[in-house]
Amino acid sequence: MRRFWLYPLALALASVPLRAQQPAAAGACTRPDSIAIAGNRRLPEATVRAQLPIQPGTQLTARSVETTIRTLFSTGQYESITVGCVLQPSGRTLIVVTVAERPVLGSISVRGTDVVSQRVVSDQIELIIGQPVDPALVARAVTRIDSVYSSRGYVLARVRPESTVVGDDRVDLTFRVEEGRRLAVSGVRINGNTALSDEQVVAAMQTRPEGFLWFRRGAYEDEKYSADLTQRIPDLYASRGYIDMRVASDTVIVDRELGKALVEITVEEGPQYRVGRFDVSGAQRFSQAELDGFYPFNEESGPTLSERVGDIVRRRTREPGVFDETRWRDATTQLSEAYQNQGYIYARIVPVEERRVDPDSGEVVDLRWDIVEGSPAIINRVEILGNDYTEDVCIRRELSLVPGSVFRRDLLIQSYTSLGNMGFFEAPLPVPDVRPANEEGDVDIIFRVTEKRTGNVNFGASTGQGFGIGGFIGLDQPNLFGQCKRVAVNWQFGQFINDASVSYSDPSIRGSLYRGTVAAYRTRSQFIVGDLGRQLRVGANTGLSFPVLGQPRTLLALNYGVEQVEFGGSGLLGELQSQDQFRQSFRSTLSVNLTRDTRQGLPFPFAGGLQTIETQFNGGPLGGNVGYSRIVTEVRGNQPIAVFGADLIGGSPLILTLGLTVRGGAVFGNTGPFFALQEFALGGVQFGEQLRGYPEFSITPNGFLGETNNFNAQRASFGQSFFRTTAEVGLRVSQGFYLNSFFEAGNVWATARQFNPGRLFRGAGVGASVITPLGPLGLDLGYGFDRVERDLQTGALRPAPKWQLHFRLGQLFN
Repeated sequence: MRRFWLYPLALALASVPLRAQQPAAAGACTRPDSIAIAGNRRLPEATVRAQLPIQPGTQLTARSVETTIRTLFSTGQYESITVGCVLQPSGRTLIVVTVAERPVLGSISVRGTDVVSQRVVSDQIELIIGQPVDPALVARAVTRIDSVYSSRGYVLARVRPESTVVGDDRVDLTFRVEEGRRLAVSGVRINGNTALSDEQVVAAMQTRPEGFLWFRRGAYEDEKYSADLTQRIPDLYASRGYIDMRVASDTVIVDRELGKALVEITVEEGPQYRVGRFDVSGAQRFSQAELDGFYPFNEESGPTLSERVGDIVRRRTREPGVFDETRWRDATTQLSEAYQNQGYIYARIVPVEERRVDPDSGEVVDLRWDIVEGSPAIINRVEILGNDYTEDVCIRRELSLVPGSVFRRDLLIQSYTSLGNMGFFEAPLPVPDVRPANEEGDVDIIFRVTEKRTGNVNFGASTGQGFGIGGFIGLDQPNLFGQCKRVAVNWQFGQFINDASVSYSDPSIRGSLYRGTVAAYRTRSQFIVGDLGRQLRVGANTGLSFPVLGQPRTLLALNYGVEQVEFGGSGLLGELQSQDQFRQSFRSTLSVNLTRDTRQGLPFPFAGGLQTIETQFNGGPLGGNVGYSRIVTEVRGNQPIAVFGADLIGGSPLILTLGLTVRGGAVFGNTGPFFALQEFALGGVQFGEQLRGYPEFSITPNGFLGETNNFNAQRASFGQSFFRTTAEVGLRVSQGFYLNSFFEAGNVWATARQFNPGRLFRGAGVGASVITPLGPLGLDLGYGFDRVERDLQTGALRPAPKWQLHFRLGQLFN
């Protein structure tokens, strides 16, 4: 039997394992009489033969042999394939296909993981148990695992695949990881910089050298380093007028033994550009004067407040006339939003920067906005999906967008916020869809909501908090029959308290814009807080509110209430009433309340504001034992400083917010026996007006009264006017969890005439708040700067600032 190499085929398949069984005439092998399979152990011969694209008796060419080998390799079943030709004694030719099968994967395991979870590493492996082991997939898994470690700063990590043969055709695969130490940046060297110092450039980067303190770990991460090179450093230079700056090269020198890295960055700064001419083309909706208001480089328009604060923090000085690409980019975004708020959602604002050299050989950039306005979009339909219980009409009352009106982006955000503030749906709400409705550019708006349980029944026993042993039963349904009507019934009873109340509110009386509330209560309480004494209060009130000028966020409310109070003979109130021989009192109250509420993210708002003024009239023509008027006003504002993790709309981000609150009030007339609830007490958080860092009732018209506490109030603690202001920086972790640091100041005066906000008691501290099934719960640690104490030897007052811990439960935080 003679064997021949298939030379014509071998020349075409130089990279293919091809060998002959015995020399034979090449011409005889080009049309084989039969095909044989050899080397297969796991796969049946029929399976291998079915995978062959060639058949006996067909003409063989270099291409057909190459196709045969490639087809077999593509199945992933074989480690090697050879094709040979055998010339039999009978003169017939036989093509022999010899295969070496890949072993089957029996199991996969990962060893040596610590800083990265085993699940994360396993997710990078695409191999399938029970399938042949593909070396390419093994190599890909190693690369992907290595990338995971590199992205977290462990560039020294090593991944080693190990195989264990189990049986004749099965292997177990183990990926053994040597994580090594995290690569730390020991230094950053900037080359080629003259306009900015190394410190200024490094301060703009997130890849910074390690420091002595724990928060300066100097960890190296590929993603952050790439963003430094492509975004942060160029943005820093562009904000100083160096818009041609580029990173010429970068090098990371790694010391593998110490796990340290030295970063070298070479920059080409280019010239500094100053602002030249400004022009606008294509604008019709806004006048030139309005467009000039958006232009950030007017002589009369300096940096914004947030920019000024940022400059102070970064110790940066702005040079007048220098081009700042960041401000130019932000101004373009603001102009685009202004167009969207006017319905021009298809408007395109293209910022153009044209470089030139002025007559003094200075580099100048001329700025222009090329505007294509298009036509305003009209709302075709507003759809609400997912509300199985809450009625559409109830939800649509919260929307500021109606079909047929011009689409406005600010009203879309306002509507989205209002839906979230309803409290009937899972938060955060999905971002509303805005879809083209027709060729004219009209839009359909789709809000998607997911209902959550709103009503609840509470009952149980309680003890402590000054109320002794007792119990409570309550029913609260804020979305009665899915019509957004609210009914609440509560009864709390115990050794020192017996409270019963019922209330009903309708946000749309008979489908109108009028809102109504009716409530009644009977409260018998033994005031432990402040030792005020026992009271039996029976009363009812009703209210009617409606939008002002059709603005759903601005409400005018009229309320009328009556209350009968019977005082006991103990405590502060009882002692004072016994002196006046006045055990029972009756008051009739009419109040007017004007409120505008644009807050977002309640109960812990991160944006928007609240402005309210409430005026009460008691007695006189209304009847009752007392005659006085009371006015309280409040202004709140919140502004997001930074957002981590998502956009403000849609997502559940961490939001850092700045909040400012100003609150004040006055009483005119004699409150009589109602002074404890109608006049103002300052200090603590449980009773009256809060001022953290001071005990309850301790801020009085006569100054700080250190003898008061949670169990001891005096008549001198109450005044007829007060003022309080609070500034805080808060981190809104979620809709139900909030952290903050605060500074607040306030005072209380005996009469409205003595009001003097120039003398305030100051406090500062930190706090945490959370929403629980029992209501809001808060814990604050405040430091009272202006507390004093009396020297036991001399009797003189001396400063005694100290910390005060405050606990809040069951009331909305003020």
